[in-house]
This record gives sequence, structure tokens and C-alpha cells, in this order.
Amino acid sequence: MKTRIYRPTPVNLKRLAAVLKRGDLVAVPTETVYGLAADATNQSACKKIFTAKNRPSEDPLIVHVHSLEQAHGLAQWNETAHQLADRFWPGPLTLVLPKKASVSDVITAGLDSVAIRMPSHPVFRSLLQTVKVPLAAPSANPFGYMSPTSSAHVKSGLDGKIPAILEGGQSAIGVESTILDIRNGESPVLLRPGGVTSTELRKILGDSLRLTKSVIPEGEAAIAPGMLKRHYSPKTSVTLYRSFPAELSEQEAWIHFHLRDSLQALPTNQCVLAPDNQGRTAANRLFSILRAVDSGGYPRINIQLVPETDAWADTINDRLQRAAAR
Repeated sequence: MKTRIYRPTPVNLKRLAAVLKRGDLVAVPTETVYGLAADATNQSACKKIFTAKNRPSEDPLIVHVHSLEQAHGLAQWNETAHQLADRFWPGPLTLVLPKKASVSDVITAGLDSVAIRMPSHPVFRSLLQTVKVPLAAPSANPFGYMSPTSSAHVKSGLDGKIPAILEGGQSAIGVESTILDIRNGESPVLLRPGGVTSTELRKILGDSLRLTKSVIPEGEAAIAPGMLKRHYSPKTSVTLYRSFPAELSEQEAWIHFHLRDSLQALPTNQCVLAPDNQGRTAANRLFSILRAVDSGGYPRINIQLVPETDAWADTINDRLQRAAAR
């Protein structure tokens, strides 16, 4: 199979909508990371996602919608869900709700809940509007590896396994969506930190929001993606530090969160996630930098964790801790 990258022209959007409607896969740009999309109403098409990614069937998929009407057709909603959608949709927030019978067990790993998101990326929204069905889409990468934030990343991981990639430029956020379990609207649970910070969520939910460090044993169905102990991982072994030692080995790679003099010339084995000392910048650059360093032939990648005072620390450090898990 030849994998082709398509520019987001009106003609190509119609062409790729037809690809999806006939049951094939298309990698799509979102504001978080690139996703691997299939028609969520087509069970056979959704199974192809698991095959292309080598993804275990116990890991459920997020369903992406263009409108609230589509979202209401997938799940049982409550008042908290409506409040969150009003504030954060379209955007990088995924809501877990009780599913309706029409949602395939392939998507939900056999669970009675479904994860739903309304993306804000204009190219993806145009495709959703054109295809007129919800699209199931996990990240467009081999399972367990770092998420792709460009079409080139997708092609490097899935070339020959999928027919098409829709070009949408570099992902603006650079890490996956926040996932919130609101099956019980009075006791929302943060399952995965992401593009909406816990600080932003608390402005809507107050002290009712519960945070959880979720790790799902292999073989057990997860309520949402990204909950395995090891995930988002480079091929190279990763070690995490709060602060680096004074002497840094020249043979290993070192990724600083920030350096006071961000303009200083660094050795080729060192780089900086956030030259401006902002976690938001580090999130945007995280997977691109990790991919580049992972291909450098180093025996180990050493990464500095984001200071806990930063609003994005939970999101980035969650990814780093899962990347470093043995």
C-alpha cells in the first residue's frame, strides 16, 4: 500500500471523505496531535485502526464529532457535560460519558462508556463536516510510541500501512487532549491531563474535580486512552531528573526544561524544551524534540521534569513518566 499526503483542498477533502465512507483509514491533523481516523459508525473500519497501529483491543478510541447533535447521538449527557462543552468545545477536552447502544464495542473496548471530543483544527473540522459522520481517531503512530505532531511524523511511523494523510501543518498544542470522566456529573475525574489544564477545569468544576494517577494493567480494558504505565515512549531508554547533575555525559542526550541563558550555544547532545520558560511551549515542542533525539544514536535520553509550579507540569510530566517507565 502506498501512503500519500494530501493538501487540504476542497477536492481532496471530498476525496478523503469518500475514502473514510468506504471503510478505509485517513490520518488527520488536530490541534493536539495527528490522529488516525475511521468512520465511527463502521465497525470493520474501526478494527483497521487497531491493526495499523498494532494497538491492543482493550485500549478504547476517542470519537470526534463536528457538532453537539452528533455528540448527543453517541452518549447520555448530563448538566456538567453541557457546561464543559459550552466552555471548552471545540477544543482539546475529551469527555467520557455513558454510551448509547449505537456505539460499537470495538470503539469502547466493550465498556459501557464512550470518550467524545469536538476538535478545533479547521482542516479536521472541514473533513468532519464533509464526511458527515463521527470519526474514531487515536494518535496516528505505532502503538506506544510518541504521538505525531506533523504529517512527516505520521508517514515515518505508518508508511505503507494506511492509504492517506491529510496535511494540516504542525499541531498547535503538541500533546494529546485532556480526558475527563463525567459519567457522574457531580464527581468528575481527571483521567489524563492534556491540552486543557486542571487550573482551567477548576474554574468550571471547582473542588468537585478529582485527580487520579491512572495506570491500567496490560490486558485490562481502560476507560480511556493513555492510561498504560508505559506509553508515549521513544526507543531509547529515558531517565528523568528534577535538576541535572553538574557534570553531563557527552555520550548521552540531555533535554533541559529551561536554561537561564536560552541563547547560549549548547553541545549537540543537549537541547531545551522551553527557551521562554513556559510549559505551554514545552508541550508544543516535546514530541518533536524527543523524536529528533531518539534518532541520534544515544544510549540514553535524560530529561528534566517541568517545575510543579507551572500550569502545564501535570500534562508534560505525565507523558515523561510514562515514557520513562520500564
